[in-house]
Amino acid sequence: MDIDHLPSIQQRELARASQLLMEEFSIATSRATQPWKKNGKVLKIILFGSYARGDWVDEPQNGYQSDFDLLVIVSHADLTDIADYWYVAEDKILRDPMIGRQVNIIVHTLEEVNRGLTRGEYFWVDIARDGVALYELPGVALAAPQPLTSEDAFQMASAYLADWLPSVDRAMTTAADQMKRGKEDLGWRKEAAFTLHQAAERAYICYLLVRSHYVPRSHNLKFLRSLAEDQEPTLIDAWPRATKLDRRRFELAKRAYVEARYSTSYGVSIEDLQAIRTATVNLRNSVAKASTKWIDSLSV
Repeated sequence: MDIDHLPSIQQRELARASQLLMEEFSIATSRATQPWKKNGKVLKIILFGSYARGDWVDEPQNGYQSDFDLLVIVSHADLTDIADYWYVAEDKILRDPMIGRQVNIIVHTLEEVNRGLTRGEYFWVDIARDGVALYELPGVALAAPQPLTSEDAFQMASAYLADWLPSVDRAMTTAADQMKRGKEDLGWRKEAAFTLHQAAERAYICYLLVRSHYVPRSHNLKFLRSLAEDQEPTLIDAWPRATKLDRRRFELAKRAYVEARYSTSYGVSIEDLQAIRTATVNLRNSVAKASTKWIDSLSV
């Protein structure tokens, strides 16, 4: 498979993103002293998700544009550390004028990917089926997928839903109390913003585990939203994004994971929190409905 189905501008963007990933990884490993690190390799870069399948959405004027999703497969587990090896590359990709859309990166070893494939985990099976290699070393192959039985998939998905949906509800209850205390107190409003981030994060985790049995090692709400919406378009409506105010409020929720706890410049109003809470409630309910529908399909 290749990316000839994509418009030329998106092919150039992907080529540029791959180039930056390879260049920054080469720089990071060249400074190493340990042999395994100095000789570390990128084994594959695989495009997955909507751009690989061909069903992406490109409507920036309406506030919605599908992200590029890239899986980077490396030769050693320690090379998967985002902070050590991939943060600079991610930042350069974000700021590069040649790349006009968000690029999400997950990094795993070949062993991790193949373990997921042999277990039949949907996320990895989908990548093996639909993914497009943008770069690969000769002779590096993915394991043959071993699909789960419907019974196993049903049991796993049901357990994830039973575990994670109450966790969302607990965070929502806590956030409601914090919002009451925050009418005249920014400190409580910041606590509420962080807790609402946690509720939304848990909702996305819930759906991703139910549907694909995989969640990236990330607290980035936009990344989690992108992965979940790629699997289930009905989740798109949970977060309004048509206006600048809508998008600003989602950014407030996204930034709350770090800034609501540690930044003195982070500010959020009760009106902002009410809008974020409404979106999070909508998300929670959409996740519950979509998850139940998926689980029911497995029990047939």
